[in-house]
Amino acid sequence: MNYAIILIAAVLTHVLTHLLIPLNIKFSNKYRLIAIPSERHIHKKVTPLAGGLSFALPMSLIQVILGVMFISKPEGIMLLQLCGMGILVLIIGLLDDRYESSAWFKTIAQLGVALVMYLIGFRVINLTNPFGNDFTLAGFSLPLTILWYLMMMNAINLIDGMDGLATGIAAIVSGVLLVVGLRHENMQVILLSSMLLAGTLAFLVYNFNPAKIFLGDTGALYIGFIIAAISTTGSQQFKGITSITLMIPLTVMAVPILDVGLAIFRRISVGNIFKPDKNHIHHLMLKLGFSQKTVALIVYFITLLFGLIAIGFSFSSRKILFSVLVFVAALAIVAWYLVMAKRK
Repeated sequence: MNYAIILIAAVLTHVLTHLLIPLNIKFSNKYRLIAIPSERHIHKKVTPLAGGLSFALPMSLIQVILGVMFISKPEGIMLLQLCGMGILVLIIGLLDDRYESSAWFKTIAQLGVALVMYLIGFRVINLTNPFGNDFTLAGFSLPLTILWYLMMMNAINLIDGMDGLATGIAAIVSGVLLVVGLRHENMQVILLSSMLLAGTLAFLVYNFNPAKIFLGDTGALYIGFIIAAISTTGSQQFKGITSITLMIPLTVMAVPILDVGLAIFRRISVGNIFKPDKNHIHHLMLKLGFSQKTVALIVYFITLLFGLIAIGFSFSSRKILFSVLVFVAALAIVAWYLVMAKRK
């Protein structure tokens, strides 16, 4: 696989996403894959869901084509396996968008996906140590791999509560992973991150406020799944990117991961970890008086800032970058505390 093939794959993903979105809107409306305004949501009109199909289907098709082309090589098998699991994630998301699946069903389904990904080789094997050699996980690889997939899928899913927010974050994250992949010449990381970047940028045109179509669980779970898979591609007997596991994706995904952590603590305090609410980071920013567009742009900027720090892990001393990361994170927490204290 070379750069020309990857460029063609990315361009095709972008173009096909644009072409599929009008069809996706009609499909979602016809089969009642729609988001109806309610107390749980902030949108004011019925909006088509399952928008993730617009870029997930082109990505899956291209993975099949390239998988067959390179079937005699490890990367071909990897792409076919990833395509199969990606389709399964899409089905889980579609079921939820249509029937509002129970939290237990979604959790068990995601656990199953994570377990299969571990068994086929997409594993968290090493843990980045900013102060020395990476930690080899050995027997801890299985639980951390499962935790990784659950965290990535739910981080994108929970932050997807406002027009364009999750899509824009996904585009920035995939752009950062693309830069790191280019830096380390890992063709699998380059391919997957470039296709995800191309697809989410095309979708953002229709998903930014005012959104014509939403990602839905179909798109949010798929994005989180692909990001988690990109982060573990190096273990699939290809040229490894030890720095990508897990420091880089953890850093660039700082906002969604923080939102997940706050949601867990908040829901534990009310005795039900699965109970949805409207106290996510973007909801609180809306309550402070910011518009949806302003909130999205602020979160994009913060994500980009953490993304630049993440890229730095591939180009500079880990100790220095880790210190910068801790400093910026501390500033963000203090700023958020002051803003919330002023609001109260």
